Amino acid sequence: MIASAIVLLTGRLLVAAIAVPAMIFVVVQAATFKREAMDMIVHAYDIFFYLMSWATVVFLWEHYRAYLFMLVAALAALAIAVVLAYRYDPTRVSRRYALLAFAVFAFLTPYAADLKGERRHTQYYWADLVVSSFYSSWAETAQTLWRGTLIEAAPPASANSNAPFVVPTGCSATERPPHILLIHQESLVQPSVVPGVSYDKSLDSLFKSSDGKIHQMRVETYGGASWLTEFSILAGVSTYSFGGMRPFVQALMAGKVKDTLPEALARCGYRNVVFYPMLKNFVSNGRFYNAVGMPEIFDMKDQGAPSAMERDRRYYTNMLKLMDTHFRQSDKPLFTFMITSSGHQPYTHKFAPEMDVPGGAPGTNPEMHEFLRREAIAKIDYEWMKAELQRRYPNERFLIVQYGDHHPIATRSYFGQGKARAAEDTTFDKDSAAFITYYATEGINYDPPKLPDVETLDVPYLGGLVLEQAGLPLSDSYVERKRLRALCDGRYYGCKQHDEILTFHRRLIDSGLMVAR
Repeated sequence: MIASAIVLLTGRLLVAAIAVPAMIFVVVQAATFKREAMDMIVHAYDIFFYLMSWATVVFLWEHYRAYLFMLVAALAALAIAVVLAYRYDPTRVSRRYALLAFAVFAFLTPYAADLKGERRHTQYYWADLVVSSFYSSWAETAQTLWRGTLIEAAPPASANSNAPFVVPTGCSATERPPHILLIHQESLVQPSVVPGVSYDKSLDSLFKSSDGKIHQMRVETYGGASWLTEFSILAGVSTYSFGGMRPFVQALMAGKVKDTLPEALARCGYRNVVFYPMLKNFVSNGRFYNAVGMPEIFDMKDQGAPSAMERDRRYYTNMLKLMDTHFRQSDKPLFTFMITSSGHQPYTHKFAPEMDVPGGAPGTNPEMHEFLRREAIAKIDYEWMKAELQRRYPNERFLIVQYGDHHPIATRSYFGQGKARAAEDTTFDKDSAAFITYYATEGINYDPPKLPDVETLDVPYLGGLVLEQAGLPLSDSYVERKRLRALCDGRYYGCKQHDEILTFHRRLIDSGLMVAR
């Protein structure tokens, strides 16, 4: 279709024969460079994302100057080749035939795209489908440009009557706050929410808060893409609100969201650290963590982990070593964002085979049986870690908040998706129980406040809840999130008063707390 459009414009076949392969070459090379730098390939929105902001152009010039020179040189070579082909190509094609060819290909293109099927949400990270990914990304890019913002938001005039959110310069906490341990329990979900699964009920204690209840949380991804859950918690907004751009929301919004959970904690004197089970450049996570206020990242290499899937006890042990040093040298409260890995797929092999722990009852799906084993191991390691905190630091107060980031792929058959081979092959409604996980809070030498009385908490509210559970003052934007949580009965993107959510987004933008382009 592109080639026929060029022929329609120029009347020359050679121009199209040179321009289209050269364009593909530029896309492939740009994607190669971007993957080396950010572990992502090229998206059509990159053209606008990197050129609409002078600050972004300066960033590219300062950090990726060689790549920028190569891109400019490639585009210049393409322009010269097209001009020469236009001047010296003796053939002429009737615009009537070119228009007919364009019409045929324009008709076939969306039909072929439909046959190809929906693009996988992880395709931009590790699938080598560079050219088709670039082409397919134009639809959501056009949608975003038409909307005018990356995130859905009310029109600018609608928020004029609302005062801008003000971010305090300090913290008005009246006493030294507790240390906070936020644990991202990879793929863990309470078995009680999975229909028809039989398991050892003692496992339920892993998911209970200090009030003895299991509190449900609604996430926005199934079977993978943990970074979506991380983004919603740390930034305090829904990834659904970004439409088709949401698979790479961390990369797009790095440095463009303010008053994040880590920044709110830093204002109250917290030292913010991350324990990450993979390399920090995976899907640009390291850059995002730094941008939202977590400068210290201990990744797989820093932790001396031989693989990206180790028992949780390894990560907890590393965390305790850091605490030993920190508590000797500093009186600052510590915020630790801990990401575990043992619950991650695949479930086709026996993890930690030396551990004799229960799985599912006889007849349980083999993948589900293995997943339940891993939850039992996670429970053992979690209880060990809590006991160590109590034993080692009797004079320190801790708030522990843990959550399940998404369901494991092992639950798909229990929700009627048994034929799906991968998480991206599943089709669930946003209100499906396949998006219900849990969050739990408890204290060590500390009594957390009562949790909100909502049946299910949508994931964007969890960051604000962490602040409340730690007894910390809330900035304007978190006060508004708390109001929306009550108004919407725990819902965010699915709130019946959706215009209130859109107005909130507009206030974030107008207050300078979010750059949405």
